[in-house]
Amino acid sequence: STMALSASPDVLVLVLGVVLASVYLFRDQIFSSSLQPKTTTLPIKEANGHGNPRDFVAKMKAGKKRLVIFYGSQTGTAEEYAIRIAKEAKSKFGLASLVCDPEEYDFENLDQIPEDCAAIFVMATYGEGEPTDNAVQLMQNLSDESFEFSKGEHKLDGLKYVIFGLGNKTYEHYNVISKQVDEYLTKMGAIRIGQRGEGDDDKSMEEDYLEWKDGMWDAFAHVMNVEEGQGGDTADFAVSEIQDSLPPEKVYHGELSARALARSKGIHDAKNPYASPISLSRELFQNTHSRNCVHVELGIEGSGMTYQHGDHVGVWPSNPDIEVERLLCALGLSEKRDTVIGIESLDPALAKVPFPVPTTYGTVLRHYIDISAVAGRQILGVLAKFGPTPESETYLRNLNTHKEEYHAVVTEGCLKLGELLQLAAGNNIKVAPTTQNTTQWKIPFDIIVSSIPRLQPRYYSISSSPKLNPNSIHVTCVVLKYESAGSRIPPRFVFGIGSNFLLNLKYAVNGETSALISEATEPASTVFPSYAIEGPRGAHYEESVYKVPIHVRRSTFRLPTNPKSPIIMIGPGTGVAPFRGFVQERVALARRSIEKNGPDALNDWGKIHLFYGCRRSTEDFLYKEEWPEYVRELQGKFTLRTAFSREPPYKPDGGKIYVQDLIWQDRTQVADAILNGKGYIYICGDAKNMSKSVEETLARILGEAKGGSAEVEGAAELKLLKERSRLMLDVWS
Repeated sequence: STMALSASPDVLVLVLGVVLASVYLFRDQIFSSSLQPKTTTLPIKEANGHGNPRDFVAKMKAGKKRLVIFYGSQTGTAEEYAIRIAKEAKSKFGLASLVCDPEEYDFENLDQIPEDCAAIFVMATYGEGEPTDNAVQLMQNLSDESFEFSKGEHKLDGLKYVIFGLGNKTYEHYNVISKQVDEYLTKMGAIRIGQRGEGDDDKSMEEDYLEWKDGMWDAFAHVMNVEEGQGGDTADFAVSEIQDSLPPEKVYHGELSARALARSKGIHDAKNPYASPISLSRELFQNTHSRNCVHVELGIEGSGMTYQHGDHVGVWPSNPDIEVERLLCALGLSEKRDTVIGIESLDPALAKVPFPVPTTYGTVLRHYIDISAVAGRQILGVLAKFGPTPESETYLRNLNTHKEEYHAVVTEGCLKLGELLQLAAGNNIKVAPTTQNTTQWKIPFDIIVSSIPRLQPRYYSISSSPKLNPNSIHVTCVVLKYESAGSRIPPRFVFGIGSNFLLNLKYAVNGETSALISEATEPASTVFPSYAIEGPRGAHYEESVYKVPIHVRRSTFRLPTNPKSPIIMIGPGTGVAPFRGFVQERVALARRSIEKNGPDALNDWGKIHLFYGCRRSTEDFLYKEEWPEYVRELQGKFTLRTAFSREPPYKPDGGKIYVQDLIWQDRTQVADAILNGKGYIYICGDAKNMSKSVEETLARILGEAKGGSAEVEGAAELKLLKERSRLMLDVWS
């Protein structure tokens, strides 16, 4: 008791200190509550006024916009079409639009869109019938019948909408996302305007869009009670030449982000790619007379970037020197290539400036817009009025208004915009462009910026495993080079921008010079295109090391975690790339397992089958020297089956043998691995022919194994495998 009494003054002092500290900390609430009016906190649905950046209806009302356009886009194409629709609504009817990335908005108030307004959905289908990453939440809200809109129901009675889908017919789930959106909206009572549009990237997305839009706009005008001609041909951007000198470090010369310009550290992603040093680059083909395939190892140590087997790497190329020079000459900007310009959006809600500014004319053409793509038909009508002669104007208008003529000349001739401007003006496109041999067109640069899409990264399946290569990402890239078709334009070589960019880097890294294309071909002595591979301000070539801007895109193309599951991989050509990473993943696991559990650790592992095909074993057999080593390390659990289509043995009828033929030869083991071993199947490569043929063969094998047919039992089994993620595809067209 004596101790308690003696401690009581200390306790009183401590309590008093706590009280005084509390009064000080909460002095504003205690002493000012009587002086300030009381405020009421509204529920979120009531408070979503202009202050809520995720409320698109409030933004529509504030900006007097009658259209809201949502785009589901993985690579930027759907966003481009969304902006095109917004521009046409403005030029045709004078209607303003709010173009929205659905990831940035909430959809509870989709039922609050005013009666005189409409919603437009531009939706791409990604992968195997999946929504794009930015449209996942939108699709969940539309499909989930328990999701309530602001009026407490899962209904959108009377909502007027337009829908255009982007897909590829070589894929099984062609345009399934746009079909689902259409189905969900109709089920909830919404009213579609016109037909649902479907663009096929395998044929011509542009032509599908152009055929669809005219009928849609006619229906739109009737339903929305608007007349064409109420808009005007107004620019989206204001381009100005900056007269005042800016500090050099403030001007973008091809940097892809503010962090890259400042050379500051930060997270590396699609908005801030990492300048990855190339540690190794080599040729994979044994015979490079007519084709090339490059293996590139990209360093990521210290970048903060990570990857997993099956992921994709985005490589950011620049446009080739010759196309940059061609368009600079055609636009009369050759002498002003280094002039600093500012670009301002005249309607930021409709069209954001698609690349960093201030910059220069030359930089825009080299690094920021895709001048290497085939010129679109719609842009030709806009550019025709700037023709330097009546004949050049007529030439472009004819291509713009006659799609058969456009297809024969532009599509089959693979004509880029610069080449088309030269042809229209009567210039020779087979000689190096100069100001002397290229006619100048007085096209405002804001139209160029508005009409040509942003230069996008090129994606490649990563061909390594982080378990064996934690500090580097491997790329396996066949170089795209082919002759143009058709008889209207003399044949010439066409080069893929991304793959030839990497080939240029391979030559530079190894101190090689590009060989002339065979003299036996026409045109003779054509050289591979060159690129400014040193990057902006030489930032991509430092201390004798070349760098390339990259970022990683996540994938669901993954091995099962349990190594006891059998694996069947089908990947001819560069389709083998992710499977090299898969096998490396298993090799790393095998090493750890053997170290931990002894030499018999792999006894209960499932078999790993790889079906690979190419032309000849002595010409284009990728990673030929590596596979035997993987077989050894995996103690026979890994087997490689090869189909060489242009060397014996051939089929009894003399036909070529492909990977699907090998699968059929091994049908007993394949069926057993899938049906009894609960195995996993992976297909990578060409979607148009190979993937379809392989799936047909698998359906036949599984159908017969179950005592039925390919069309019924086989198709049902494949469907089930896909639903359970035991049949996965990483294919392209």
